[in-house]
Formats: sequence, structure tokens, C-alpha cells
Amino acid sequence: MFLLPLPAAGRVAVQRLGVKRFWGSALAAADMTKGLVLGIYSKEKEDDVPQFTNAGENFDKLVAGKLREALNISGPPPKAGRTRTFYGLHQDFPSVVLVGLGKKGAGFDDQENWHEGKENIRAAIAAGCRQAQDLELSSVEVDPCGDAQAAAEGAVLGLYEYDDLKQKKKTTVSMKLYGSGDQEAWQKGVLFASGQNLARHLMETPANEMTPTRFAEIIEKNLKSASSRTEVYIRPKSWIEEQAMGSFLSVAKGSDEPPVFLEVHYTGSPNESEPPLVFVGKGITFDSGGISIKASANMDLMRADMGGAASICSAIVSAAKLNLPINIIGLAPLCENMPSGKANKPGDVVRARNGKTIQIDNTDAEGRLILADALCYAHTFKPKVIIDAATLTGAMDIALGSGATGVFTNSSWLWKKLYEASIETGDRVWRMPLFEHYTRQVVDCQLADVNNIGKYRSGGACTAAAFLKEFVTHPKWAHLDIAGVMVNKDEVPYLRKGMTGRPTRTLIEFLMRLSQESS
Repeated sequence: MFLLPLPAAGRVAVQRLGVKRFWGSALAAADMTKGLVLGIYSKEKEDDVPQFTNAGENFDKLVAGKLREALNISGPPPKAGRTRTFYGLHQDFPSVVLVGLGKKGAGFDDQENWHEGKENIRAAIAAGCRQAQDLELSSVEVDPCGDAQAAAEGAVLGLYEYDDLKQKKKTTVSMKLYGSGDQEAWQKGVLFASGQNLARHLMETPANEMTPTRFAEIIEKNLKSASSRTEVYIRPKSWIEEQAMGSFLSVAKGSDEPPVFLEVHYTGSPNESEPPLVFVGKGITFDSGGISIKASANMDLMRADMGGAASICSAIVSAAKLNLPINIIGLAPLCENMPSGKANKPGDVVRARNGKTIQIDNTDAEGRLILADALCYAHTFKPKVIIDAATLTGAMDIALGSGATGVFTNSSWLWKKLYEASIETGDRVWRMPLFEHYTRQVVDCQLADVNNIGKYRSGGACTAAAFLKEFVTHPKWAHLDIAGVMVNKDEVPYLRKGMTGRPTRTLIEFLMRLSQESS
């Protein structure tokens, strides 16, 4: 009976355990568009009574045990990530969605390299909030489930869907924490998830809408509203030419869309002259492959080939909102890779900012060409750390799929920091090799100092990283190949199908931890 939806209006009689109760006046006064999401743990043993969270227990007491009664007659408790909806339990919450949290006390799993409990909360709360949205509830209060930040991340990430260009949109759901829990942790979770959603928005927007110029304008607007301690420089083609970024320009010249070199500064440290962290992001706003043109199937996904730029810029926007006491610079070379009469041709040789010549044997290996110049430029800021992120190689997707971001780094210290941050966020990283073995395959080049593809088909993600290493002299550099984590089909339960914005939250967590150490 509690499982049946009550009509939205009118006097309704509910039969409960043989006693008629009339809810007419209560329902008339209730906000029928308001819902509550509560958690329940799985049973440890077969004959155990399933345990509610603290918030669930409190609500059950508030309704004189009716939640437990309704659960008992509705079948087994929901499994991890599944939902069960009850109606008419309390006039303030006409709809209550119960979500399965899995095992109580789940913690760090050294096989999975993440915190299982946090991931369970994210997945469960996302499912609960989506159920509320399907019921067209416009506001939902959310059980913190013992970790308000993870709950907020699940709610905000789980409800996001790109529908800017659709006339018919899903119900907008406003969310807040249920009870007097940790509001600071909740707000932090909202901020982390909103940062990732900004990256998702940038990646999902069609390439005819998300041009290099438009991308730069959106980041400028978001960064300026995040903090007054920011500067944004939208560098035009003339500046790129002055900087002798011949490798970047060689890719950009194939398109009629003008290139942009986006440079953003966040000066959060009390010491403005403190060496910054420099983030570099690949910003190909559409990748056709150029003359080495891609197959047409799934080429539309290449609107997200600026996922590296999207994630690093969104992480910096989030760091500014958090007022982190560090200095960060973001660099994003932005352009399209198109097959025009002006485009790079296989066999062409171009010169990068550091003077090295590059033989272009595959024009679809363009991301490393634009990153080469950006990495050279990054050194001019005398940074503490350089991290680049790029949807660089299909080989990375083959190697790790969507399970983790591949990290190539010359610094074990930097690897450890990124790894620890990823355990916290559940957006995992995995270390990949930077062996001389791969370097030899890109520097053994017939016409130039370095080739933009390796001699052999195998190890493509590794030879791409080896290529980038030729433009790095800094002892603390990491290259994040995010090609495998660019799209979500159904692998991450708290993200809907589409562009992921990964690993934005891991970068934010990394920045936050580093700022706490330095302060």
C-alpha cells in the first residue's frame, strides 16, 4: 500500500494494517513536489535486520516506525545502488526514496584503489536523486549517509545531463542536506561536483557551439566570478606567432576557426611571487584527424577532444572558489584539427617553440603537437610542478579503458600525490612507464629531431608520452592521458551516459592537499 503512488490532489484514504486513516488535510497542506532520499545498509548476515543510516533511523522514529513497516512488507531491502520508493509517510515528504548503500563500514579497498564506502554513497545518492527527478519532484533533501561530501557529489553529478539545446527538459531538482549534518562537507561536495559538471558541459557542447573563442570566454566568465585574484589572457593568433609556437600553429592552420592560447592565473598564495603550479590542457575543440582523417563512425565524440583543457580549467575555477592558498597557472592551446588545403600533410616538418623540429607522419597525432609548445611555454613561469592532461591516444583507452587515467611522470613524489588524491575521489589514476625504450622510438627520425608517432604500432600511449617528454626539462612533470575516461557508457553509476569531465575532482583534491601542505 505504501508502494502505490498517492494522487497529487484530493482526499485519499489509506488502509494501513486494517485501520483507515484519512490524509486529506495533511496532503492538501503538503508540498507534493518535495522528496527525501535516505540510505539503508545491506545485511551482514541472512537473519540480520537491515540497518538504516542515522538519518533514516531518525526519520523512522519521526513517523512512528512506518518506514520500517513499509520496508518489511515491500520485500528484501534495496541492494547497493538500487532504490525503493514509499509514499504518504510524512506530510513534509510525500515521497521517500530509500537507497541501498552496501556494506556498513566499507573503507579503503587496496585492490580497487578507492574508498568503497564513498563510492557506494555516490552511486546510491545519484540513483535516489534520479528517482526523485523521474517523479518530477522539484526539491529533495538528501541523507548525508555518514559522508556529506560524497553524498553531495553523488547528487550533483548524478543529476547532471546536457540538455541546453533541447526544448523538452527534465525537472530541475534543487537539493539540500537533510538534518543538521556537516554543511561544510556538503558544500565542498557540491563545489567539487560542480567543477566536474563544468568540464562535462564544455566537453558535451557541440563543436560548432564550443569554438576555441567560446571556450575561452566561458572559462573567463567562470574564473572572474569565482575570485578577484584571477587574471585571464585570451591570446590571439598574432601572439602565438610571436611566441614561435610553430607546432601549435601547424595544427591550427587547417581550420578557418581562429586559434586561441588561453592563459589563466589564480594567485591564491599570500606570497604572490611563490612559484606556481602549472596545468596544461589539450584544447582541440574538434578533431577530424586532419589529412589522416578519422573514420566517420563516432567522430562526433571528437567534440570532447578538448577534455584536457576542460578538466584543468574547471579544476582551477574550483580552486579559486575554495580560496586555496596557492598560485596556479592554466595553459590551454585551443584550435580545431581539420583537413583543408592549408592543413598539415604527412611528412611535413615543423619547428616547436624550443627549436626542436618535428616530423609529422600522422596528422591525427595532433594533440602532442599543440602540447609541445604549451609545455615549453610552461617552463617560463619557473613552476613547482607541471601537469598536463589530454585525451591523447586511443591506445590509452585500449590499455585501461574507463577504469583509470593513465599517468606518466618523472617524479615518484608527484605520482604519490596524484594517487592519494584519486583514492579519495574514486576517480582513479594508474602509473604508466616513461622508459627510454619508448623515447628511442620517437627520436629515431628520418627528417627531423623527433617524430610525432612511434616507429611501431604498439605502445602508442607510451610513445606519445615519450614525445611530450622531449619538450619537458622540469623534474616534477606528469602527463595525464585521459582518452579512456573521456566518455561514460554505464561504467560509473553516478554519471549519466556522455562526457565525464574526468579527472577534474582528482585534480581539485590534489590542489587542495598540496595547498594544505604548503600552508
